[in-house]
Amino acid sequence: MLRWMLVIFLALLLISWATPLLQKMGLGRLPGDLRFRAFGRDWFLPVASTVLLSFIASLVGYFV
Repeated sequence: MLRWMLVIFLALLLISWATPLLQKMGLGRLPGDLRFRAFGRDWFLPVASTVLLSFIASLVGYFV
């Protein structure tokens, strides 16, 4: 279980580091990415970007 927690932590760290780079490439602004304001806070749900990145990860996993 400790191994999985470490993997999840490292994945979240990598994602938070890569977020500005991915936003410069256009991810986060795709049709299907939801941005709205509720309870005095801005909320962002990257549905389309998540599907696209999952597809790319699946292709990489398939070929490797």
